[in-house]
Amino acid sequence: MASRVGLLLAPSSSLALNPPRPRLPYPLLSHHLGRPTYRRIASSAPLRSPLWWPRQAPSLFAARAMSGSAGSPPYAAELAAAKKAVALAARLCQTVQQEILQSDIQSKADKSPVTVADYGSQVLVSLVLNMEVTSGSFSMVAEEDSEDLRKDSAEEILEHITDLVNETLAEDGSYNITLSKEGILSAIDTGKSEGGPSGRHWVLDPIDGTKGFLRGGQYAIALALLDEGKVVLGVLGCPNLPLTSISNLNGSSSGDQTGALFSATIGCGAEVESLEGSPPQKISVCTIDNPVNASFFESYEGAHTMHDLTGSIAEKLGVQAPPVRIDSQAKYGALARGDGAIYLRFPHKGYKEKVWDHAAGAIVVTEAGGVVTDASGNDLDFSKGRFLDVDTGIIATNKQLMPSLLKSVQEAIKEKSQAPSPL
Repeated sequence: MASRVGLLLAPSSSLALNPPRPRLPYPLLSHHLGRPTYRRIASSAPLRSPLWWPRQAPSLFAARAMSGSAGSPPYAAELAAAKKAVALAARLCQTVQQEILQSDIQSKADKSPVTVADYGSQVLVSLVLNMEVTSGSFSMVAEEDSEDLRKDSAEEILEHITDLVNETLAEDGSYNITLSKEGILSAIDTGKSEGGPSGRHWVLDPIDGTKGFLRGGQYAIALALLDEGKVVLGVLGCPNLPLTSISNLNGSSSGDQTGALFSATIGCGAEVESLEGSPPQKISVCTIDNPVNASFFESYEGAHTMHDLTGSIAEKLGVQAPPVRIDSQAKYGALARGDGAIYLRFPHKGYKEKVWDHAAGAIVVTEAGGVVTDASGNDLDFSKGRFLDVDTGIIATNKQLMPSLLKSVQEAIKEKSQAPSPL
């Protein structure tokens, strides 16, 4: 597998991990639980631990601190697990992006492309969270389900996903398990939760910005945690985003190191580090207070936002710089570290925003000192299930610019609604 990957995540320092409990919601190892869902990893070397324990080996991020332990920040264990899960999923996604095959693209009912990386990413995140987070029942609201993969026509794709997931797990070395095809399908379906205002729910977009992923552009693995209806932590893995800043207007790298991992916990601020595991650095939104000096992010795809409306808003504000158009929640990460001043998202009429498209990105921006609201200035409410109930669109900026931005947004929307319809 390593020969097929241009950029792999380097392991961090070796840390002994406590053996997790086998609490996966899908069938476990046949040799211990009598359910033939997993196979042994083919190897002549003896296993150094029971099959459901992680090896005492280097891994991307250590995760097994107990939640709420004395002296630790809130949600410390959950954040560590989330970072580990996202980093591992990013490893698989980088592999797939470099060798996209036409057969790897699956069409869903909504006509958006789904790659083997979408499914593989969701499997790995589900696996890591179940292995690493010890408290409470597991609930995940995620984009993908296994329905299309259970069709006879998807057998080859399912086999490819299974191989990619198992190769990624073997190369990481944290867990001595191998998933069968049925195990893959079951892991994908752990994301069928409806979420809601009670309890804890993980929220996952396994690849946000699928079209950007297919183009070789920006995408993100976006993972957040809801606790009693509130987003309390978020992690954004952006494998193609420069670690330092976006240096030109198309959102591409200037040659600096690429691969950024953004994270935030409620009340603790936001950070960025490399996907290779560099020391985290605190980040904050820009302090621009004059819209003339502001630049703004919007979706690359015209189908995802009304570019005419965002152009009108920018004109009313007096923004002179052209829009920076990049895919995915990478925009939230770039905004949170001050690469730009404003993010505008105004989907076409009839589109319903999903919670996984904004939960992780929104908390990264707000913990970096920014503000994220809908077009009426209301905070985003992630407690309503799988969809957001928002007015018209979503805007994000710093606290200095928000009043004038909100005024311009509402004026532009009013003008658009009063304009005569084209024949």
